[in-house]
Amino acid sequence: MADEVCEPSASEMRMVIGASSLGTVFEWYDFFIWGTLTATGVLGRTFFPSGNENLATLLSWATFAIGFGFRPLGAVLFGYLGDRMGRKYTFLVTITVMGLATAGIGLIPGYREIGATAPIVILVLRIAQGLALGGEYGGAAIFVAEHSPEGKAGHYTSFIQASVVGGFILSLAVVLLFRFAASGVWESWGWRLPFLFSLLLLVISLWMRVRLSESPVFRAMKEAGETARNPFVESFTYPGNKKRLLVALFGIAGGLTVVWYTAMFSVLAFLSGPMRLDQTAAQLITGAGAVIGVGFFIWFGKLSDRVGRKPPIVIGYALTLVLLFPCFYVIGSAANPGLAKASKREPVIVAGPRCAYDPFATTQADECWRMLDHLSRLGVSYKTAEAPTVVVTIGGQVVESNDPKAVKAALEYAGYRFDRIVPEPIDIAMILVAMTVLMALCGATYGPVAALLSEMFPSRIRYSSMSIPYHIGTGYFGGFLPFISHYIVARTGNPYAGLWYTFAVVAMALVVTAFGLRETVALRAARR
Repeated sequence: MADEVCEPSASEMRMVIGASSLGTVFEWYDFFIWGTLTATGVLGRTFFPSGNENLATLLSWATFAIGFGFRPLGAVLFGYLGDRMGRKYTFLVTITVMGLATAGIGLIPGYREIGATAPIVILVLRIAQGLALGGEYGGAAIFVAEHSPEGKAGHYTSFIQASVVGGFILSLAVVLLFRFAASGVWESWGWRLPFLFSLLLLVISLWMRVRLSESPVFRAMKEAGETARNPFVESFTYPGNKKRLLVALFGIAGGLTVVWYTAMFSVLAFLSGPMRLDQTAAQLITGAGAVIGVGFFIWFGKLSDRVGRKPPIVIGYALTLVLLFPCFYVIGSAANPGLAKASKREPVIVAGPRCAYDPFATTQADECWRMLDHLSRLGVSYKTAEAPTVVVTIGGQVVESNDPKAVKAALEYAGYRFDRIVPEPIDIAMILVAMTVLMALCGATYGPVAALLSEMFPSRIRYSSMSIPYHIGTGYFGGFLPFISHYIVARTGNPYAGLWYTFAVVAMALVVTAFGLRETVALRAARR
């Protein structure tokens, strides 16, 4: 068989893991930097026209999601090239496209300078990023998996999984560094520096990856003349592959990505948004939680070599359903205790005719909608009720005037605080405990996945078969999570309501994985 190749030496394996992982860190940095800066609001204010801060944020998250939406197309394109031309040169192309597109975002003038051209060009560059990322992950994961000795694929590929977290951590670190170094000009042009920093990362990545040799599995296939003529078509015609594609999509990719994005982006947006933490404090706390959690990815990947790939994922999904809301309640209570107590002690109710809120509207249609918009901008939780006229009550007390300034003053009198805060050390510790639980769930559901997906599919169509469901699942279920969650929160006035999207997707993934996934460790030789 084509897969029967000599195992690489220990030094070669270290080089393969190091170069593939570092390149993956850099590529995910490029992709995540938009999401990290969207959470600060600077991108919405720069590239999108709106007097509605919620709308600008939604447009920024929608742009973030567009990149994810094009990942499946990138998976088809680069998966085809990877199965036909080789793993190494394909992901050299993907990282080049990603680096240039990221740097390009840092050079585009804002909406005030070039009008609607700004968001259009940004959209094109995000699409390029999505295409590149669609080919990167599968290439790096398969490259390491096909170099791995028997029985160590879970451990070695877990470094690729941890590298995704590394990209998020790097994006936070670079943003914090440049915010400090360019604090006086951050809002005007300093925020562009993290995007331009990508050019340095691109040079380092190319230097490391050019030194790698092609995957031994691919070399053997090519020498034996066993490469697929049309990997995309064969991915859907190979016996039994359709079921594997569906399980990989709805059971693996869809579930793991919403757990991971909830633990990272939702926590960051939650802290810097409704909980009103100081931006730097929110980023440092989220970054610290990510650093603490990196080890779980590697530990669960290694564990899967002994207990199988399926058990950690299924157990991780089940525990996510149990612990998701409690973890966020702990984070909310610890992040801003005063706000949490005020919301519980002095609940806000807005009553009126047809009282609803449209986050997509630049200006709200009537007085009740405008009041909900005002409360949403303040990050205040509220409930709505029907009434002939618009009435705002805080802790059962009617606010005499519906003027936004009067309502804000009444909220402050009731104990609500709207200044940015830095939590006390004990509260930061509580947040990190909750984040550690979330990161452990990420590790359980994500750590074994690169090995799992590599083992699910035959080597001749592995790049395509692995990449297509992975990037459809992560691109749509995960990529649209920040947008959907922010929309739900804006519509309901409940900062925890967006978590129901995560809950629903994980519940689906648990059912599909528990009943549809066959263990892959014992099947590895057969799958080849």
